[in-house]
Amino acid sequence: MLDATTRSGGTATAAPPVPATELVPTEFTTEFTTAPRGLSARCTRALLSPWSRLSLLVTLLVSAGATVLLFEPQKLLADGWPPQLNGAAASVVFAVAYGLCTVAFVPRPLLNLAAGALFGSQLGLGASLAGTVLGAGIAFGLGRILGQDALRPLLRGRWLKAADGQLSRHGFRSMMAARLFPGVPFWAANYCASVSRMGWFPFLLATGLGSIPNTAAYVVAGAQASTPTSPAFLIAMAFIALPALAGAIIAWRKRHHFRDR
Repeated sequence: MLDATTRSGGTATAAPPVPATELVPTEFTTEFTTAPRGLSARCTRALLSPWSRLSLLVTLLVSAGATVLLFEPQKLLADGWPPQLNGAAASVVFAVAYGLCTVAFVPRPLLNLAAGALFGSQLGLGASLAGTVLGAGIAFGLGRILGQDALRPLLRGRWLKAADGQLSRHGFRSMMAARLFPGVPFWAANYCASVSRMGWFPFLLATGLGSIPNTAAYVVAGAQASTPTSPAFLIAMAFIALPALAGAIIAWRKRHHFRDR
């Protein structure tokens, strides 16, 4: 049968041959294209796994603690603040250093005394409270991002479950109590709260408000340390001792509540 070109008297031309395409077997294609991706995905999952993140958190905290031991921030009480920094700029730098030191387990009473001795009562209190909230926020974020997924499945003991439930359901009230009545270390409260389901805002608000009385007492004591018989120093010491005593009494009375849950 002739095509249209032949019937019209034209010359029929053959279509150029289509070059054959080399086909790669499906199994080989799948192997070579997905193997690197699979290895990369496995490595990513391993690095981002809960226990890998917890290991990173432990490494960071150990490194921070070792750094504090090397630099010895308690020398601030004896040597003072660098003379190049003074006024508001110095208090801002001190607040940042304060927050980082609390993450590295430096006791807050020591830092509060240093703030009062270096900046006086008012400026020292502002720097200490800012550093307190900053350090608590850093610790809470580290614990929430790097430690929560690995540690929550381990909350199986009765006391641990009770503490987790209290922090998760009554976060603001529980954190206010922990800040107002000393007894729970600052860093321990931060990381325990980060493992619970407490929100950011209640945690930071309770930390800022609940830390005012105790922080103010230590700052005033540091500012008045040169006159230990002054009324301000004696009142500050009373505010330090009374909450500690009240916290011990409340903890002693609450121990039966946790045992029964």
